[in-house]
Amino acid sequence: MKNILENDIMYLSGVGPSKAKLLQQELNIFTFKDLLYYFPYKYVDRSKVYQINELHKDLQYIQIKGTFIRLEEGKTLNGKRKLTGYFSDDSGIIEVLWFTNPKWLLSNLKLRKEYILFGKPSIFANRINIVHPDIEDIEKWENKISNKISPQYSLTEKTRNNNFTSKSISKLVENLIHSIEDKIEETLPPYLIENYHLLDLKNSLINLHFPKDEKTLKKAEDRIKFEELFYIQLELLKAKIIRKEKTIGFVFHKSKDKLVRECFFTKIPFQLTNAQTRVLREIRSDFESGKQTNRLIQGDVGSGKTMIAILSALIAIDNGFQTCLMAPTEILAQQHFRSVSKLLDGLDVNVSLLTGSIKKKERIKIHENLISGKLNLLIGTHALIEDKIEFQNLGLVIIDEQHRFGVEQRAKLWKKNISPPHILVMTATPIPRTLAMTLYGDLDISVIDELPPGRTPIITQHYKDNQKTRVFEFMEKQIAEGHQVYVVYPLIKESESLDYKHLEKGVEIIKDYFPSPEYEISVIHGKLKSAEKEAEMQKFINKETQIMVATTVIEVGVDVPNASLMIIESAERFGLSQLHQLRGRVGRGANQSFCILMTADNLTDTGYKRISTMVNSTDGFEISEVDLQLRGPGDMEGKQQSGFVFDLKLANLSKDGQLIQYVRNIADEILELDPNLEKPENLILINTLENLKKYKTNFREIS
Repeated sequence: MKNILENDIMYLSGVGPSKAKLLQQELNIFTFKDLLYYFPYKYVDRSKVYQINELHKDLQYIQIKGTFIRLEEGKTLNGKRKLTGYFSDDSGIIEVLWFTNPKWLLSNLKLRKEYILFGKPSIFANRINIVHPDIEDIEKWENKISNKISPQYSLTEKTRNNNFTSKSISKLVENLIHSIEDKIEETLPPYLIENYHLLDLKNSLINLHFPKDEKTLKKAEDRIKFEELFYIQLELLKAKIIRKEKTIGFVFHKSKDKLVRECFFTKIPFQLTNAQTRVLREIRSDFESGKQTNRLIQGDVGSGKTMIAILSALIAIDNGFQTCLMAPTEILAQQHFRSVSKLLDGLDVNVSLLTGSIKKKERIKIHENLISGKLNLLIGTHALIEDKIEFQNLGLVIIDEQHRFGVEQRAKLWKKNISPPHILVMTATPIPRTLAMTLYGDLDISVIDELPPGRTPIITQHYKDNQKTRVFEFMEKQIAEGHQVYVVYPLIKESESLDYKHLEKGVEIIKDYFPSPEYEISVIHGKLKSAEKEAEMQKFINKETQIMVATTVIEVGVDVPNASLMIIESAERFGLSQLHQLRGRVGRGANQSFCILMTADNLTDTGYKRISTMVNSTDGFEISEVDLQLRGPGDMEGKQQSGFVFDLKLANLSKDGQLIQYVRNIADEILELDPNLEKPENLILINTLENLKKYKTNFREIS
């Protein structure tokens, strides 16, 4: 049976086809439920009724109660019609003016009838007046669900131009609540409501639109936030249980280690950090459990994730399985291929690179070696997920910088084997704890929270555009000492051509200051072909060029230990995580490295906060927390990255961290006692989860 909340908004009293079209196009309100959950963005206190003699121009929105003693039509200085009303109560008289719809108002307002007026006092010709107040019949005002706190709804310019106001939305919500009040079904079991002192759903929804008082409004907000975050955590934790119980994984035995031992004792020129060792143990435990691994590995720039990836790949290869490593850019894939090939040189491991620029003849050979099982480790870009790429026995998938891939792209790797391979996803973009619990709450998470010893912290400085000469002088000094320099320009899709000109102009200025042949410059940007990018990159790696001017294509995957200076132009246009990633391109050698953030002379408050955070911190996790506060979760992880669609009306992932942990613990306790939610008191949880899936798509086959 169809739930009444699924009814088309067109059939609500007071809407009809034309208003329904406007609500759908402008406010995404298609059904009764959409309107019911279209919450006000703020509230205005209307608990006090002022006397006219109490009014002054410094007051904000107020309401007065009284009658019109006279109404006068007139004209403004430019000839437009206006209506002036003289509104009276026991304390005095005030002028009220309207410059729109004066004819309609004149025919509908009645003298000596009691009204409530709501508006902002202003002053004209030394007299207090109110322009364009809301006006309400006293009987209707007294019969409203709530007349103390007035809801204010977000509107678009088009809705306003079509005479939609907050009052219009409020009236529609009131009509809706009167018609469905007894049909709002509870979505949480009674024991949760009782144990955690939650307001019931019906009263929560009513009070979010028409608050009884501030205390009840707070309880209503808390209830909806609890529910939104609770069901996300319940779904994630339930998915994790199902995966661990039902998805059988390949067993990789430690006793078969051969290549791993060879690599440890003959190839790795340094000792693993304690954090790397701990994470490797966690991965080992997964591989030996008989359950399919789905683990996120977080590690700051330079923490050694690639080494963990290589050792994990060797564990799979030792056990007779193939591995693939997918990177988001050709530059990063090539960087991985170079570093892996160098490290594994001399070991019995066949490694190949597959990207869009690999020639057809080489591709055919790779395909043959994959199917025959001769190829042990394939490193590549999106080319790995093409349908024609087939493995003999893919046992491990490693995805680097996973947030740069869409979830459907990543899911294709999951299906490259009859039985699902183990999955390791890696990111050098630290994710705030509360966001990780939500975006990746169904994964096991490992954190490499330690940098290798001997790393000298990068010194970050802020310069403004009018100080460019000083920056060039510092570049000159670094190059004279034998080091190399990056200069990065922003590249934002919406203004790609503009940014390209920005980079071209920058190259001209740099060439003027650093002329050839004394100085040589590499230039890399998105308009170059893959072979051209690789050639420019190789020249920089081989120290044939001293300066690399680039867009953000070098954000990940560039590892040139001799580069000691990163200059980021228009740094205020970048997100904090991206700035941190770019800064991580230097500081990879033994020398002191520097990052200079160039900005416009004038910065917004947000821009200043972003730049000062970078100058004062090199901790990626600390930076990510600030980034979450400044940009919000939507900007940091969109639907296509996260694999999970959020439809949060009130909860805020950047502000409600404590509540996220709180509801996760509650969901965990419930599932510990009833993993399949089969107990009678938990049937409502299963039903609500099923209903929620109607409104959102879950792509989380692979993260």
